Amino acid sequence: MTDSRRRKGLAAASALLGGVLVLSACGGGDDSSDSKGDSSSSGAHKDQSQVDEAAAEKASEAQIKITPKDGADNASINSAAKVSVTKGKLTEVTMQTAGGTAVPGQISADGLSWKPNGQLERATAYKITAAAKDADGREAHENASFTTVSPDNSFIGNFTPEDGSTVGVGMPVSINFDKGITNKSKVQSGIKVSSSSGQEVAGHWFGANRLDFRPEGYWQAGSTVTLKLNLDGVEGAEGVYGVQQKTITFKVGRSQVSVVDAKTKTMKITRDGKTLKTIPISAGSPDNPTYEGQMVISEKFRETRMNGATVGFTDDDGKGEYDIKDVPHAMRLSNSGTFIHGNYWGADSIFGAVNTSHGCVGLKDAKGAKDGSTPGAWFYDNSIIGDVVVVQNTGDKTVQPDNGLNGWNMDWAQWKAGSAI
Repeated sequence: MTDSRRRKGLAAASALLGGVLVLSACGGGDDSSDSKGDSSSSGAHKDQSQVDEAAAEKASEAQIKITPKDGADNASINSAAKVSVTKGKLTEVTMQTAGGTAVPGQISADGLSWKPNGQLERATAYKITAAAKDADGREAHENASFTTVSPDNSFIGNFTPEDGSTVGVGMPVSINFDKGITNKSKVQSGIKVSSSSGQEVAGHWFGANRLDFRPEGYWQAGSTVTLKLNLDGVEGAEGVYGVQQKTITFKVGRSQVSVVDAKTKTMKITRDGKTLKTIPISAGSPDNPTYEGQMVISEKFRETRMNGATVGFTDDDGKGEYDIKDVPHAMRLSNSGTFIHGNYWGADSIFGAVNTSHGCVGLKDAKGAKDGSTPGAWFYDNSIIGDVVVVQNTGDKTVQPDNGLNGWNMDWAQWKAGSAI
């Protein structure tokens, strides 16, 4: 065999061997068992696809939405918690605190929404679990947990007068906030005060924590005043949000304005334009004159204690110059301690004749506040919160507008200048 023929023979053998090896390697996929394996694998993919399609066909079309979203914090205590559904109807919704206390709520008549029955608590974690069914009765479920705004990150406004009360014509709407307000325009924009009389009403800020509302003149007798607080979620200061969402109404009663004249030492009571009575009084002494100006009765006490030490009247030992534990028929006119009240300890001769008090307006009265025939008792029984008492001719300065509910001592232009909007 020549080398050439030998090389050709080896090449053919090599090719044959290579073919057998290749055939053997490829042929492994052609034997019966491996062929079944391939067929089985293809069938598995097909079966899984069918399972997925079947699962998709069985899934409910109902789409449940819970707000606030899961994990939210600083949520509103008024309107944040809601559940709604599309392409289905709610079948069950439960809400509870992290401690397990249930929160009552109501699914709407159409089955499309749910909300709690009342206001939530601040700084509290809640969990909502909801279920719904679509038109084919297939169920859907959703869960969410959230935490409401904390006291440190929220503010409230304590307001007067009370909802449903009847007050005098001088009663302003006064709101005292428990946090200092820096975004005054935003907060004031969330508060609306209106009167059935149609009187224009304007707000005035006294510092960062107090906002009062009043018309130019006294409220019209018999009118109804409405206060709307839409402060939920309003940022009053950086990181501090409102939580109130409510409407308050109160009625303005008859118009009663009483004028105290320290010079004549009398008080004339006028109601609805007619003089009811003129009562002898004893105002502040020359050393301690009574503030002048338009004052509003803000509190009434059938009996109360008056201690001079609480308003700066002390003796050399630091004790109050007076301490009377049962002052009858007392009505507050200022935050700094000005009252109009009954006086049983003064001689009858001082009333209408001498000004002797430490700044209050005194009326003849009886100890124990049980004698309804005295001037002090009569005036108390015929006065309501919000009535106006005008004090004049005392020689003292006019009471500050924010000392009590006495914003009437500011003219209309000044009052409106204190508005943030």
